[in-house]
Amino acid sequence: MPVNILMPALSPTMEKGNLAKWLKKEGDKVKPGDVIAEIETDKATMEYEAIDEGTLAKIVVPEGTQDVAVNQLIAVLAEEGEDVKAAAAGAEKGAAPAAKPAVAPAKPASTVTPSPPPSPQMGRGSPTEPVAPPCINFIETCSSPAGGWRVISFKR
Repeated sequence: MPVNILMPALSPTMEKGNLAKWLKKEGDKVKPGDVIAEIETDKATMEYEAIDEGTLAKIVVPEGTQDVAVNQLIAVLAEEGEDVKAAAAGAEKGAAPAAKPAVAPAKPASTVTPSPPPSPQMGRGSPTEPVAPPCINFIETCSSPAGGWRVISFKR
């Protein structure tokens, strides 16, 4: 079964890169660790090593191509004993859909309505004394319309 070689993500934030140069040609035998291509990111040019053994059956993305999406099919490798021409033909059938990056469907607008703002709370039963805003796990002066409050310790 042919092995699809995909555009690698060379950094956690990489979304696309440039295929600068192929170092192996179609029909060349490769083994794990062989450098097969040079990939450019916005910050560096890095070598791309083969991880499987076989024959490079088809180069789908030519060298010099800009803005190749991560995980896009860039080449096909025929495994040892596999028909190289059949693997290359399979790449040509699958190349068109892989060239288009999938677009995620738009999410529907959220139907959650925000809660209304809380009504002012009154403390200690007095209609004029508001409750102080909470001070969590430290000592701090909290202000309120009735004046400053010193909270010595408050934990939730």
